[in-house]
Amino acid sequence: MARSKKNPVGRRGFLKGAAAGAAGMFGAGPPQDHDHQHQAVPSDVNLRVKALESLLVEKGLVDRAAVDAIVDAYETKIGPRNGARVVARAWVDPAYRKRLLADATAAIAELGYTGGQGEDMVVLENSPKVHNLVVCTLCSCYPWPVLGLPPVWYKSAPYRSRAVIDPRGVLREFGLELDEDVEVRVWDSTAEVRYLVLPERPAGTEQMNEEQLAALVTRDSMIGVKKVTVSNSGGRP
Repeated sequence: MARSKKNPVGRRGFLKGAAAGAAGMFGAGPPQDHDHQHQAVPSDVNLRVKALESLLVEKGLVDRAAVDAIVDAYETKIGPRNGARVVARAWVDPAYRKRLLADATAAIAELGYTGGQGEDMVVLENSPKVHNLVVCTLCSCYPWPVLGLPPVWYKSAPYRSRAVIDPRGVLREFGLELDEDVEVRVWDSTAEVRYLVLPERPAGTEQMNEEQLAALVTRDSMIGVKKVTVSNSGGRP
């Protein structure tokens, strides 16, 4: 194992997603998603979230405008779409790819993606013979500026331990079966260094522009649990 030293939704939807993540950590099922939420009785988790939000606002502990600003940041400025743009740029611009591999923090900052949890970045390039997988064995260190909030499974104890002990088994559970001659390298993120996988560009995309390529790149492919394909429709929830 290599170690270092060191679809947009509204505010309610964002809170519901956060609640779903919290519920997942405690074994509760995710809230049901309906096209017409006003016609459905909210789940127990949703009711708790709404009640807590209303109480905090009523007590003056939370400003709705501040909440909206934070949610907007994660919807439009922070998240996997940022990392996808970094990957797509590296695919179409050899000079940028070289800078990205040499000094990921600076190269990512060229596209405007900086901030907490992304100060010291390293980009790992996949190839036909090398596949990189990222984990944080101690907690959930994660490159927020380019990948947004970490998924629940990334923070789970089974993933954090099994990614090191049985990386090929973990990849198979994500639907990725690698040939035996492909080397799997596991990288342990820390508070000092966070990693981003540069996945292989899929065949048949030679005529795609940068924007089209970015649309193919998923969060999971930048963690290393999946590859990018022309039929990608999003990361694992």
